[in-house]
Amino acid sequence: MSLSTPLSRRLYLRIWLAVVGGIAVLTLTVGWAWRMAEEQKAQNAQPFVPPSREMVLRDPNGTQVLKGLATRQPSEPGEGIEFQIQSDTGQVFLLQMAPRQPRGDRGGRPGGPNQGDAAFWTRPPFGFLWLLGIVGLAVAVGVYPIIRRLTLRLEALQRSVQKFGEGDLSVRVPEQGQDEVADLARQFNAAAARVETLVKSHKSLLANASHELRSPLTRIRMGLELMGGQQPSPAFREEILRNIAELDQLVDEILLASRLDAREADVGTVELVDLIGLAAEECARVDADLDVSSDSVDVRGIPKLLRRAIRNLLENARRYSTGEITLVVERRQGHAEVRVCDRGPGVPVTHRERIFEPFYRLPGASERAGGVGLGLALVRSIAGRHNGTVHCEDRPDGASGACFVLRLPLSQ
Repeated sequence: MSLSTPLSRRLYLRIWLAVVGGIAVLTLTVGWAWRMAEEQKAQNAQPFVPPSREMVLRDPNGTQVLKGLATRQPSEPGEGIEFQIQSDTGQVFLLQMAPRQPRGDRGGRPGGPNQGDAAFWTRPPFGFLWLLGIVGLAVAVGVYPIIRRLTLRLEALQRSVQKFGEGDLSVRVPEQGQDEVADLARQFNAAAARVETLVKSHKSLLANASHELRSPLTRIRMGLELMGGQQPSPAFREEILRNIAELDQLVDEILLASRLDAREADVGTVELVDLIGLAAEECARVDADLDVSSDSVDVRGIPKLLRRAIRNLLENARRYSTGEITLVVERRQGHAEVRVCDRGPGVPVTHRERIFEPFYRLPGASERAGGVGLGLALVRSIAGRHNGTVHCEDRPDGASGACFVLRLPLSQ
């Protein structure tokens, strides 16, 4: 048995005992307060008699013995009642009434003084305290399955967190209900999915990077062996330099991809960027045509990352295009769009999402000159960093080739 069971059991027992204890305290408090109120009411209860009224006293034969005005005299609670009677002849009489006796002494509930009141409180099974106890027990039994169901979900969450910490990144928690526990489960699942994606991405990046790094290193090694210590020919020198440049580009793109995956990494300062000016500079590098439909298209972003995204799109188009390359910058539906269209073989519909995966190349394109398979993946990461998107589509004029569309939020 894992350590999670005793910990969770203590948790639900503590919750349940807290509820039962609260019910017990409430029950006793209500009973005590009610009894005190009844006792106080009994002490203060006295028959109401007007302060002054005419009184007639007659004997058993009906003959009037005394007639006069009766006035109630002040008295302390529990000392009885006293009246002063002044007759028509001017004589003054005192009428005293003893304090009221308990019901048991007057032929009420048997058992002596206060026995009736005690029976009201304690007589099973309908005495007031018995009823409070039965109600409290029923509530305690009723809330137990509710609390247990809650803590069972917490136990499931705890077991999942434990398995996740042990390395099982595929574990997920059932998302039941709409309360805080369900919200916690959803947040855990989202975080687990994000972590699993990052770990898989890093593993894939490492595995593919090791393969891609090995290729130019092997070519450099073979070139050095073929030279045999002789002065390298211009062709060998150019090949070695090209392989070194490929290694440098690969290392640079791997590092950038890792930093973009780490959202907290500092990759530059966000500022206002003129996409038209940025696109014009990059088009001049690869001899691409620039088409703009407005004077300025400004977005907020990191200039070096946006420049890298546009450059990667243009270099990808130059690598595969057999004709002119066109870059269009325009405003559309509250977004800035950068559209790079080429005259290459195009991208099949089934591959238009996979080409944005790291190190993925179209079938038959792995031996093409240049490129390490990270350019488009970096474009997608940069677009996501700026709350934008990138996708591939057909050319709008229906000609052969492909268009890559980068959409970014316009600056307010």
